[in-house]
Amino acid sequence: MEHKLNISVSPHARDKMSTSAIMACVFFALIPSAIVGVWHGGLHTLYVLLAAVITAVLSEFIFDYITKKPNTVKDNSAAVTGLILGLSLSGSVPLYIPILGSIFAIIVVKCFFGGLGKNFINPALAARCFLMISFSKTMTTFTLDGVTSATPLETLRTGGVINLTELFYGSAPGVIGGCALTMIIGGFALWVLDIIDWRIPVSVFVSFVLFVALFGGQGFDLRYLAAQIMGGGLLMASLFMATDYVTSPVSPLGHVIYGCLIGILGGLFRVLGSSADSFSYAVIISNLFVPLIDEFIVPKPYAYRKQSELVRSGHPVKSFFKMFPKPAIVLTVIALLAGVALSGVYTLTKDAIDEQQLAANAESYKAVLPDAESFEKVDAIDAAIAELDGGFYGTDFGRVTINEGVAGLDASGNVVGYVLSVTTKDGFDNDITLSLGLTADGETTGIAFTELNETAGMGMRADEPDFKDQFNGRSVSKFTLNKAGDGTGADEINSISGASITSGAVVNAVNAGLDFYNNVVKGGN
Repeated sequence: MEHKLNISVSPHARDKMSTSAIMACVFFALIPSAIVGVWHGGLHTLYVLLAAVITAVLSEFIFDYITKKPNTVKDNSAAVTGLILGLSLSGSVPLYIPILGSIFAIIVVKCFFGGLGKNFINPALAARCFLMISFSKTMTTFTLDGVTSATPLETLRTGGVINLTELFYGSAPGVIGGCALTMIIGGFALWVLDIIDWRIPVSVFVSFVLFVALFGGQGFDLRYLAAQIMGGGLLMASLFMATDYVTSPVSPLGHVIYGCLIGILGGLFRVLGSSADSFSYAVIISNLFVPLIDEFIVPKPYAYRKQSELVRSGHPVKSFFKMFPKPAIVLTVIALLAGVALSGVYTLTKDAIDEQQLAANAESYKAVLPDAESFEKVDAIDAAIAELDGGFYGTDFGRVTINEGVAGLDASGNVVGYVLSVTTKDGFDNDITLSLGLTADGETTGIAFTELNETAGMGMRADEPDFKDQFNGRSVSKFTLNKAGDGTGADEINSISGASITSGAVVNAVNAGLDFYNNVVKGGN
């Protein structure tokens, strides 16, 4: 027979491209972003991407082998999941991050729910959210050319100036796949090949821009809106994640509703939220609404229903819950129970934790201001810190927050100095929190760490006298880090050998404290 007939049940939809071919196209559409990311991030960035892709493929292969299922690695979906996950990470993360993320994405989110076509949320995004929750500090540390700095959106949020050119070409601090140009090129290529529907990304863009313009506080400022679009993962999420066939609606109108939901949620999280990520959560939440969208928005080529299942069944409540996947309901219940349990534990232990923290702070305050017999709050300092609302202090000190400020009193109740608690998020491994002591005349009396979890033998040497005693008895408005370690100037602090990032973070934290003292404490007295 020259012409074979394919006999099957309806629907009789066919596509000239196979699943493996479609996944291959998506994979290669992401390659330009990977190349640019490696070019700017260096060799370790390449290792991160390879670890994510290889682990994803091996995880699916091993799962299929153990469960005696057909080998599905050849459909290329695992490789795509690994690459998308890798591109959504910082190029400086340890290799265990992409490895754990890929295992979670493939085994837990994909394979445990039946494999390709049966997962109800995007595996790569679910893995990114898992990593954000489990390793928040590591996932939000962005190092470029050996310098740890805030992302452009964090800089924008704190009132700093951003470079749109760096965002466009991918040279700004951020995730590996942060190049707006290559993301747009890759997404356009998939649209030309008719692999993605333009309605989803366009709906995301339009709804997000309108929300941010109306509620972001900057109006229709083109520079501000351009930064919001090119930064923070919007392009990757809308072009490569939200358009996933499995977790997106099937109808054109459903695509528009779905895209608008993602854009509005992304704008809401971006404008009002404090999370380092917004669109990952926006897409994940929208994935859960896809069954509901498909229930009401039925594509006409296959069927047309004047009434929804809710009306025809006669049992609207029962039918409503049937529309949601059972795994989603189970996971939601588990998450709620875990949240209630954690909340209860926190409530029971909060007072004890606060007492321990106060005791630790008092000890460090006494260490940096030994002439003080007691410490008390100062209304002006508290008001200034409250006004900062937990945001980063200034634009010249990196990601630094002012936590607390107290006055040190002698036995007679006279003010002998002040102590400021300062945190920097620019440490090499974790946050660094220190207490800075200052006399009433502004002379630094020393620093003491209340939180220091840097690399043993390197960054942890910041707590040794050779480094921290350099701040004692200095009357300067700002310190300068000497990376060579041979500085003798009145304002110079010699860096720890092999730990310049930790040294710089500490110096910036102290400088932020000095600036706060000079402009708030001293300025208000």
